[in-house]
Parts: sequence; structure tokens; C-alpha cells
Amino acid sequence: MARTLKVVELFAGVGGFRIGLERASKAYRIVWSNQWEPGVKRQAASDIYVARFGDDHHSNVDIAQVAAGDVPKHDLLVGGFPCQDYSVARTLKQSEGLAGRKGVLWWEIHRILKHRQPGLVLLENVDRLLKSPADQRGRDFAVMLASLSDLGYAVEWRVINAADYGMPQRRRRVFILGCHRSSPLGRMVKKVKDAAIHLCEQGILAEAFPVRPDGAVERFTLEGDLADITRKFNHGKKRARSPFANAGVMVDRIVNTMDVKPAYDGPFVTLGDLLLPNEQVPGEFFVVKAQERAWRYLKGGKSEVRTSSDKSFSYTYSEGAMAFPDPLDKPARTIVTGEGGSSPSRFKHVVRVDGRLRRLTPLELERINMFPDDHTSGASDARRAFFMGNALVTGIVERIGRQLMKRLG
Repeated sequence: MARTLKVVELFAGVGGFRIGLERASKAYRIVWSNQWEPGVKRQAASDIYVARFGDDHHSNVDIAQVAAGDVPKHDLLVGGFPCQDYSVARTLKQSEGLAGRKGVLWWEIHRILKHRQPGLVLLENVDRLLKSPADQRGRDFAVMLASLSDLGYAVEWRVINAADYGMPQRRRRVFILGCHRSSPLGRMVKKVKDAAIHLCEQGILAEAFPVRPDGAVERFTLEGDLADITRKFNHGKKRARSPFANAGVMVDRIVNTMDVKPAYDGPFVTLGDLLLPNEQVPGEFFVVKAQERAWRYLKGGKSEVRTSSDKSFSYTYSEGAMAFPDPLDKPARTIVTGEGGSSPSRFKHVVRVDGRLRRLTPLELERINMFPDDHTSGASDARRAFFMGNALVTGIVERIGRQLMKRLG
């Protein structure tokens, strides 16, 4: 077995990164974790984390109040840092990015990396990050990459849709892997000669999630200090697109990026594979006849005249139809934080099993994210759904974790 890798898990939620890494190898050992939800009385996610993993080395305080020196030395820092300011649940113009209330938490990661300089860092966020904010597309990611480079990290990234690799959810997220120049993997990445080969064949993410090229490599340098990048990156270019494609590698601030597409021919898990039989589903999850019309309206396509909230003008509102009920022979749609509760919604899952319409149970939502059954039990059904909307697909982390161990020997 490979040597023990000491891991720090930030923004731990209910432990998705931990689950994935510990499934990948017994060599991963969590030496410190932090989970804090601002503005709430009960720290429900932290309570679940402690219930499942114990309270040794677990911190339930605002990460901004933790001195970097109080975070133990570690080999790998992981975290799905809060992404509300980039979320597809908000319009792009509303996305505040690094300037947003939760976007600033990036700098807490940066602060700990600067002090401890672990050999590896693995982060996850929504893919909107690559083109945030709307008026300087790609600026936030450029700042992150430049700041990581200045700390000595070579970085590769990939937008991964879990369903493209046989997993049970269509969830697109960007995974960011940094290797410090002092580490064996960092020295390997610095020797990259052909970016296309690295991104499609030789990189850690390419080996964990095989791809084929879907475009040409674009190359550019991140110039200036972080303040310069913040002010100038992609500024003043009308309708400019983000220069960051869905895969890339950066060494010494030199970025090579290209679009890739999945190359997977293995088995697939569908939503139907994960469902409980109706007799095991509590009655409150079934859609009552009186609400079925509301569900159909919200899920359906529409083009209708609406009036502004202040009654000052009218406008035409349009949106396309969604599948209703959700197909059982495909992976689930992306779980959202508002999945819980019985009220009709456009975005909640509804399935038809043995002729009856119903919502998904918390256990089924856990399965869609590849968590153990009843991992979040002890919290309310609504909170359990919220946890899964905030979580990641643990199978993604597991595959990256296995590849890291393979490289480290």
C-alpha cells in the first residue's frame, strides 16, 4: 500500500470528499476537517459529519476565525468551496464571483495553502466558475490560477459530468487539481511537452476520466499581479467569451486549454436502478391528485404574458418543457438544494413507479450522489435533500483518488 496521505477537508458538508477518498484507498487519512454554515442556529451538516466520522480533528467554527497555523500539516487539501455566487440557479449577471459574500472564501483556502503548502490540492466547483463574472468572463478562474501558480502549484482542471462515466447523475462540475512544484507529481507536471497529449492521455484527470480532443489547444499567459488580473482580464471586450475551455493545464502561469469530450464505453447506472419499491416509500412522498395539475404546469413549456411586480409593465415569459415524470432509463438530473418538501416545483424530481407519481426520498437522493444509504439520517427530510443538493458525486472523487495513489506508488 502507498504511504499514508494526510488530508485536510475544508467546507466538508456531510463528508463527500472523505467518502470518495476513503473508498479509493485506506492510505488517505483525514487529519482535520472544517464545516460551518453561517446564519443558522443548528449546524446540521456538521452534526451529520460528526455522527458518521466522529469529532476527532473536526472543527465547527467559521474558517475565517481559524489561524492557518492551527490547521495541521497535511499532504492533500480538498474542498468543494461554496459556489452560490457562481451557481446556475442564479443568472450570470447576478453572479458576484470572487467579490461575492461566499466567493471570498476562496481566499481562506489560499491562506491555508500559503502557510502549509501541501503537495496536493483538489477542489470542486460549478462549471460556471470558468466564465464568471459576466462582464469579465473567466476573470475569477484566472485570479485563482495565478494565485495558485504564485504559491508554487501547477494546475490541471476538467469539467466532468458524472453521468458521462456511468454514474447516476447528470451533474457537471469543474475539478481543479494542484500539484506543488516541490512534490513528485508537481515535478512531473512541470515537464509537460505536449499539452494536448497531457490533457487527453497523460494527465491524472485524463487517466481517471478518459477523453478525446474536441478542439485545438489555446495557449496564453496570465500576466500582472492579482490586482492587475482582477482589473484587466478580459475587460472591455464586448461579448467576449471566456478563454478557458473545459480542460486545461497551467504551469508557471502559462495556460494551455482545450475542449475535450468523454471517451467511456462502460456500464451506466440509471435513476430506475436506484429507486425503492413503492411499499417502502412513506405516503407523504406521493403526489396527490389535487396537485398533479400544478406539477404538470410547472414542468411544462410555456410562453405567456406576465406583469412586473410593481405593475408598471408587461413582458412575455418563455421556458421549455421538462420531462414529466423523470425517465427511469437515464441518469437523474442534477439534484438541487430545494429538492425537499411536498410543494410542486419545476426542478424537483418526480417519478412514476407502478402507475403512481412520487418525489424522491432522501435515501434515493443519497444514492444518486453515491453516498451510503441513510448517510444523512437524523436530519429532517428537507435538510437531507438540501445536503444532497450541496454535495458532490462521491464516485468522481473516488476515481481521482485511485489515480493519485497509482501515481504516488
